[in-house]
Amino acid sequence: MNNAIITIAFDADDTLWINEPYFQEAEKEFCVLLEDYLPQHSVSQELFKTEMKNLHLYGYGVKGFMLCMIETVSKVSNNTASLELINKTIEIGHDLLQKPVELLDGVTETLEKLKGKYRLVVATKGDLLDQERKLKKSGLQDYFHHIEIMSDKKESDYQKLLKHLDCKPENFLMLGNSVKSDILPVLEIGGFAAHIPYHMTWSHEQHDLNLEHPNFMELENIIGILGYL
Repeated sequence: MNNAIITIAFDADDTLWINEPYFQEAEKEFCVLLEDYLPQHSVSQELFKTEMKNLHLYGYGVKGFMLCMIETVSKVSNNTASLELINKTIEIGHDLLQKPVELLDGVTETLEKLKGKYRLVVATKGDLLDQERKLKKSGLQDYFHHIEIMSDKKESDYQKLLKHLDCKPENFLMLGNSVKSDILPVLEIGGFAAHIPYHMTWSHEQHDLNLEHPNFMELENIIGILGYL
């Protein structure tokens, strides 16, 4: 493997920087807003159902999350919610779009060691403007040869990325915190994948199966990849 890898791609949210805790904080705030209508856990379930229903329309990211919160307000309140409640919901989304970018431990050190030896790429889902903002604020831009904001992370999406990079699957390594999005599709197309667990994962991205594959690595943290390369 050591000699085969040419391109290393990194997921961004919860791999390079903190993301999911901010979403969970926002969701808790939203559920409190609607507790006059439903218990908080029930609001959370309704929001998730709405997110799943609209995923094919909105994709991933804060803007889709905001629209789903507003739709959930209408549904849960049976269209009786005040404009003030809608405005407070929008504020939660606006706050989410302005959160600080906090790098995870070992990220800069790892990129510093890999820079110049490999072609480094960001391959992430989410809103284009929001991910560009986070990347700019992170101070990591100069480490990367290419930034790909993907609408999804299925096999076909990775194949499209590899074609764009003119990279064969056997020369490609993906690092990320989601087994479902960052690992399984890459293994399916013949690439290498390293899972870096994060203590919070969105329920849509959770995956419980034990994974055994010759191209798969389970890491404790991002720095762990240096021991494989």
